[in-house]
Amino acid sequence: MELLWTLFISFIQVGLFSVGGGYAAIPLIQEQVVNTHKLLTMAEFTDLITIAEMTPGPISINSATFVGQRVYGTLGAVICTLGCILPAFIICLILAYFYYKYRNFSGVQTVLGALRPAVVALIGSAGVSILVLALFNTDFNNIVLSRFRWLEFILFIGGFIILRKYKVNAVSIIIGTGIVGTALQFIINVI
Repeated sequence: MELLWTLFISFIQVGLFSVGGGYAAIPLIQEQVVNTHKLLTMAEFTDLITIAEMTPGPISINSATFVGQRVYGTLGAVICTLGCILPAFIICLILAYFYYKYRNFSGVQTVLGALRPAVVALIGSAGVSILVLALFNTDFNNIVLSRFRWLEFILFIGGFIILRKYKVNAVSIIIGTGIVGTALQFIINVI
């Protein structure tokens, strides 16, 4: 029961402080479940984030559900999901009321403008953490250049170019790089 309470409070904090959407929640979830409470390893966390990214729905809710399922089963999944969405639900109700009442007030626009850089920083932090893990198979503090993973780097650059230049659907890129990466890894292991 104590673990369920810990999960609930952890995801209440994630839901409360992940301003900017699901990608902004990733470093907060990592801090709670990997660094603070040590419920998952970084590799397990990255695998769960990858699955949460590929499944339909908001990534923060998917991540909360997958973490809860992994740590405490179905009840854990429900508790983590509720903890993640409860703050947003309450805050949205309150903010919607005030926004529609005071939306033409210049102070509201100032506050929204001030939040944008923080949101970009949170999303960038999540992206850098995942990229470092993908390219070095470790967290940011333990990078060893000799562990650099060239295959993953080439797949990252290729996927990035295809996404930006040719505007291919992200799901197609994920599936394509997964297939190409698996095939190349198989060929490398055979040789």
